[in-house]
Amino acid sequence: MSTGVSTSTDKIIVDRSRSHRNKAVSKAVRQTRERLQSGNIGSFDREIMMMHLGAMVQGASLMPLFVIIVAALGVYLTGDMRLLAWALLTLTAHAINVVLSQRVKKQDITAESARKWRGILLVGQILVGCCWALFALKGCAACNENSYTLYKGATLLLALCVMAMSNFMLPRAVLFAFVPTVMALCFKALLSRGILDLSLTATFSAAVIFFAFITDRLYQSNLKVLSFQSEKDDLIAELEVAKSMSDEARRRAEEANLAKSRFLASMSHELRTPLNAILGFSEVMSQEVMGPLNNPTYKEYTNDIHRSGEHLLNLINEILDLSRIEAGRYELNEEAISLLEVAEDCIGMVQLRARAKNISVSQQFEPQLPSVWADEKSLRQVILNLLSNAVKFTPQNGEIHVKVGWTAGGGQYVAIKDNGPGIPEEEIPVVLSAFGQGSIAIKSAEQGTGLGLPIVQAILAKHDGQFILKSKLREGTEVIAILPAKRVLQSLPAVEDAPSVGKRKKSFA
Repeated sequence: MSTGVSTSTDKIIVDRSRSHRNKAVSKAVRQTRERLQSGNIGSFDREIMMMHLGAMVQGASLMPLFVIIVAALGVYLTGDMRLLAWALLTLTAHAINVVLSQRVKKQDITAESARKWRGILLVGQILVGCCWALFALKGCAACNENSYTLYKGATLLLALCVMAMSNFMLPRAVLFAFVPTVMALCFKALLSRGILDLSLTATFSAAVIFFAFITDRLYQSNLKVLSFQSEKDDLIAELEVAKSMSDEARRRAEEANLAKSRFLASMSHELRTPLNAILGFSEVMSQEVMGPLNNPTYKEYTNDIHRSGEHLLNLINEILDLSRIEAGRYELNEEAISLLEVAEDCIGMVQLRARAKNISVSQQFEPQLPSVWADEKSLRQVILNLLSNAVKFTPQNGEIHVKVGWTAGGGQYVAIKDNGPGIPEEEIPVVLSAFGQGSIAIKSAEQGTGLGLPIVQAILAKHDGQFILKSKLREGTEVIAILPAKRVLQSLPAVEDAPSVGKRKKSFA
């Protein structure tokens, strides 16, 4: 089946201006998304500081354990008890850093004070670095030089790894902590001029530069993550606010629309009564029941009054029908009816207008269609609306084809096709909306209210049916009203494959 427009609710309004709504919301979302994608990183000094302090406090036991292992291994290899004094000094420096971190964590850190506390923490890292510089200067005359250099180099590299991983959220912490150690190794290498000392100095210096680069990249990555998280939170907050505003606006619009619909639905008697009087008196005057009108212009005026009154009454009836549907007050008076008979009656009602334009109306009816359970008045209104539109927009000497038959799903359909000017594809949603008219209808001499098709859609939706409109510019328009299989009182099994569809007359899904 080709593309069409189907309905599933009572209120069917297609608004062509939907893309222009909520411009402020769209602009805010777009600006936030651009900030998110631009990569501009703001100031997150406080957040970075808190993350470093948390990592420092949580990993406070890692460095003491490492120092104790190093000291114990050194005493075992060298027998030098002074390593215990070095371990005590290093543990003291580390404890100072932990206590300082706990104290800073309890402070009310702001973006301005974060820089000051960062400088204090870097001083604490220099203190620990001086302890490792003392370890680098220590020698062992009684030890094998190769073994001791290997032990010292491995210890310094492990210390560098531990310090780098625990302090990467503190910028330049690795450089501040191990510059004293590099200086100590350089001093010792210059004094000894030994190949092992020079190799150790070069290797450790390269490792410090490498880990400084790695920690800086990790810091920048975390900074970007914080920036993205902040932008995401801003976007979510803006969306929540926009959604709340949109929901409130929609609720008010729905309340206003419902109030309007209820008002119009309740005003049917008040609106129709004076119009009936106008129509009645204008008809009496035009027929000169009470006596002749001496001035023929007056008679022409009475005819104009009568035609205008009829047009206004039709408009009011259509508005009231749509209002009752929207207000939920449109009730179906369902009974067993013949779709063939209703279609034939409607064709007879428009034949006079069709002959006036020399339009031929051909029909192709499936014989012996069973009755359907539906509201006869409503279906008559549907078919009459569709036929009237076809006659209205079909040019002189045109053709209209009416088909009634089975759908592939076991339901029944009425299809009306004309060879009129057609509707541009982009205007189909417009003509299906309330009060919507396409460019051809606006140029037509017989302009309508733009309520016929929305009423047709709503009535078919009330019957759990479907409405399909297919049109091509300069080729004509075809409209199809479908009633589901459950509305057919004597249903037939659904057609499952395409070849079986061709055995009967053309069916519509």
